[in-house]
Amino acid sequence: MFERFTRDARDTVTGAVTEAQRAGAATVTEEHLLLSLLSRGALDPLGVDRAAVVADLAAARRRGGMSRAEEEALAGLGIDLTEIVSRVEETHGEGALAAPAPRRRTLGGSLRSALGRGDGDDRSGSRHVPFTQGAKKVLEQSLRIALGRHDRHIGTVHLLLALLSRPGTTAEVLTDHGVTYAAAEARLAA
Repeated sequence: MFERFTRDARDTVTGAVTEAQRAGAATVTEEHLLLSLLSRGALDPLGVDRAAVVADLAAARRRGGMSRAEEEALAGLGIDLTEIVSRVEETHGEGALAAPAPRRRTLGGSLRSALGRGDGDDRSGSRHVPFTQGAKKVLEQSLRIALGRHDRHIGTVHLLLALLSRPGTTAEVLTDHGVTYAAAEARLAA
């Protein structure tokens, strides 16, 4: 699949690994893919305020990664997520639910070699960071979107469309900032 990725899309995927490492995360998530797209300016043509999106992602992380839909579902059961976050932070400190998972050692090849970048050694000296199921699904969905459009490559817009097609916090934050599937698809057609 990675042979279909454009250089920008490959850089976005490896940038997501860097974002995860910078955050001290044990895995690469959909959020890291979005942060990488943002840092590369892939959403600039859509008029996205990078700082505002980063702030909204941080706020969602502070809520334990819960989307508004999940928060509303809990409220329907009589559970106040804001109250839970407040109590947890009272006991464990601000941002306790946003803290990265403990690091763990993993075996396996590096993402750079999977993307055709080198002979498997990681010249930066950093560890292998696995992708979550959600992040893997985004990569798979980007391929499906490209194939469905009869595109020969997978670009950053395909990654963006894949993020928007999956329910959750990243799609919610993007939509809040006016980045819809239709807007991104129009950009692809242009």
